[in-house]
Amino acid sequence: MELILSAGIGALTASGVYLLLRPRTYQVIIGLSLLSYAVNLFIFGMGRLRVNAPPVLNPAGAGELASYTDPVPQALVLTAIVISFAMTALFLVVLLASRGFTGTDHVDGREQRHD
Repeated sequence: MELILSAGIGALTASGVYLLLRPRTYQVIIGLSLLSYAVNLFIFGMGRLRVNAPPVLNPAGAGELASYTDPVPQALVLTAIVISFAMTALFLVVLLASRGFTGTDHVDGREQRHD
């Protein structure tokens, strides 16, 4: 399970960095989103991965503290997801406004012409 999670985090990070280095602003926004997903998965993984374990409370009653999963990373990831959606929406609005003003979606506002 840890191997699949780490491979997923690595793939998201690599894809996000690749898209961040692209010249179009839409690709940069998607790259930032992929990087935020990778960071969210990393934080979620720091809370200890357990299969078939209750998230906070054990139905059999109170047990020892080591049998519980840490809920703090889950709360942090949920907050980060909400902030990430808001930032992506803001970036898309800024992208559309910039494209309307300049007529191009190139990151520096200058499009290379291929004649």
